[in-house]
Amino acid sequence: MTASAIEWVHLDLDAPHALRVGDVVSAAAGGLPTYRIVALADDGTGGQAWVRDDDHAAVRLLPISRLHWKIGS
Repeated sequence: MTASAIEWVHLDLDAPHALRVGDVVSAAAGGLPTYRIVALADDGTGGQAWVRDDDHAAVRLLPISRLHWKIGS
């Protein structure tokens, strides 16, 4: 699938279950890098997610507020 064939959906962080494990997200629609959510941080704030990109094996913690788009289903 090419990047232009991907349907990006604006991420409404106020919606229940806006992010789920397995979602592919990005800071910009069609932008790189993209990240796959591997876990949602249970730090009491609900504001972080553990993510992995396709280029790096390392998992990192990102603030959810940096993520604005996800691939639609």
